[in-house]
Amino acid sequence: MKKQFALLLQDIRDCRICEVVLPLGPRPVFQLHPKASILIAAQAPGKKVHETGIPFNDPSGDRLREWLGVHRNSFYDARQIAILPMGFCYPGTGKSGDLPPRRECAEAWRAELLARLPNIQLTLVIGQYAQAYHLPNTTHKTVTERVKAWKEVWPEQLPLPHPSPRNNIWLKRNPWFTTNLLPVLKKQVRAILRTS
Repeated sequence: MKKQFALLLQDIRDCRICEVVLPLGPRPVFQLHPKASILIAAQAPGKKVHETGIPFNDPSGDRLREWLGVHRNSFYDARQIAILPMGFCYPGTGKSGDLPPRRECAEAWRAELLARLPNIQLTLVIGQYAQAYHLPNTTHKTVTERVKAWKEVWPEQLPLPHPSPRNNIWLKRNPWFTTNLLPVLKKQVRAILRTS
């Protein structure tokens, strides 16, 4: 099983499905291990992450680690935390930020990868594209509405806004997120990582 999983990950690292439309070329960025107990279902890597090849190696990652109450060592331990974006490669920049994740990625790889993560106890669903995939019954809702209704899918899943500094205004408008939701999230993450 391990060898098969390793071969699958190598196939993804070698993926060129979107090569002709990627402004910086393909560089799949993810973090996976079958023993992981927490899954971060994210959007797509930004330019800085593309350059380093390390997921969430940017200000968004700093904020996400703060939200989870974990240090970099735990965050980047694939046996504890899996990071599976909807698109593995940097999609480029549009008028108001990065472009959406390429659809081809999820279509080609996502179902098989999720099936290979049997120990996931909590899936953090970050942003509208990941939420549309992982929370399909909520596609009529906005990200804010999904996050406000977090108890409906807790403790198996948790919809989150993107931790980007671009969302500072959202965080100011929704102080309940910091005061009510984050303490519960940190407690649950500690409990899961302690037992995994």
